[in-house]
Amino acid sequence: MSESGDWRSRRWQATHQKIYDAAMRLFHDHGFEQASVAQIAAAAGVSVPTFYAHYPSKEHLVMQLPTAEDMRALVAALPTGLPLRDCVRHASTIWFSTWSPEFRAAQLVRWKLIAGNPSLRTRAAEFERVTAGLLTDALRAERGRTLSPADSVVITAYMAAFTSGVLAWADSSGERKLEELIDEAFNALQQP
Repeated sequence: MSESGDWRSRRWQATHQKIYDAAMRLFHDHGFEQASVAQIAAAAGVSVPTFYAHYPSKEHLVMQLPTAEDMRALVAALPTGLPLRDCVRHASTIWFSTWSPEFRAAQLVRWKLIAGNPSLRTRAAEFERVTAGLLTDALRAERGRTLSPADSVVITAYMAAFTSGVLAWADSSGERKLEELIDEAFNALQQP
């Protein structure tokens, strides 16, 4: 990357973070529904079009989706030969192992906002289905697997369990261990 391109990338990331930080302050002070995109942009010192260049909506600011590259990297880190259910379970362990204490604290703040807002809580299901699709695509590409419709249902069910565990973590204000709550949610899928 050229020096100019690197500078642009750093500037873009700094603006992205500035918008996020301003939004989270407004959401904390006034509530998610009451904070408008215009207020967020003004608090971040950017224009409304700049906000939309960084985030498609307020919901996308809070409900951060992994990228296809994130999913491919996660699947590439999985041991080979695991059954599908174990792939999904193990992927969550790998995902959490990358979280620094600061990132974990920021995720708790974000998920508490989601858990405390009925519309965001509902939207979490939409975002988990998108994530399930990204994971399905990554498994197909990385493992050269042919996934059946039933396999897609399994992945979607595990992503729903994952979201349920993260919401339970947020509902407990982080008092319960996230990994244990995810395991409980995954284990519920294996009940007779």
